[in-house]
Amino acid sequence: TTLILPGETVTGKSILVLRFVNNDFQEYYKSTISVIVKIQIVLYQLKICLEDNIYKLEIWDTSGQERFHSLTPMYYRTAHLAIIVYDLTKASTLDKAKSWVKELQCQAMPNIIIALVGNKIDLIQD
Repeated sequence: TTLILPGETVTGKSILVLRFVNNDFQEYYKSTISVIVKIQIVLYQLKICLEDNIYKLEIWDTSGQERFHSLTPMYYRTAHLAIIVYDLTKASTLDKAKSWVKELQCQAMPNIIIALVGNKIDLIQD
């Protein structure tokens, strides 16, 4: 099963993935661009056990940087799940997230499951 995380840069996609994969929270994280290997996607592979069944999960953590936007749709075709993360402290990221949903609906597999996730609730000022 393949999970892709498309979306805007600096919304916290990578932090959420690292929390899930490694059970680790990093308050500060560098943007998902590897200067050394020059890729725009980070792949995590893990196995999950649910109700006595074992599932292999591939998580594709994408860069939200605009210069890589045209490359992201090639990963949609094999994705079964998508999580689009937006930043609750920046309203503009919700508008962008909605456009990512539309893009997925047009270009991904017809039965893809899409979740929209608001992140950074801990940073909202009262």
